[in-house]
Amino acid sequence: MLLGKKKPPPIRSLVGEGMTVQGTVRFNEGLRIDGRVEGDVIAEGDNHSILVISEKARVIGKVMAAHVIINGEVEGPIVCSEMLELQPKARITGDIRYDVLEMHPGALVDGELRSLKSADKPQLKLAASNDA
Repeated sequence: MLLGKKKPPPIRSLVGEGMTVQGTVRFNEGLRIDGRVEGDVIAEGDNHSILVISEKARVIGKVMAAHVIINGEVEGPIVCSEMLELQPKARITGDIRYDVLEMHPGALVDGELRSLKSADKPQLKLAASNDA
């Protein structure tokens, strides 16, 4: 383990490919979405949470978690208290609040990007392109 880095929580829950969930999804620790969620996706508790929205996934609703990794589609606002990673196939329609943002080339955002620490300078991590 690297100094200063927390070990990510285990992903114990899954919304599988071909599955549709309607309504609010609340989870602890880790959740991976490969299907469709029509409702809010919210991490609960004081723990360090992780949410993975895969390339095949679609979420229509609010997303709230500590660490969020998106490579699919989200229609709705996102609040990420630690780190937000937007992978190359991420498609976001909605405003984003984040602590640290990592955005890969190809990711699209139609909305406002705003740091949770609005008084401070936004912390952006630029992902290096794999294209040579």
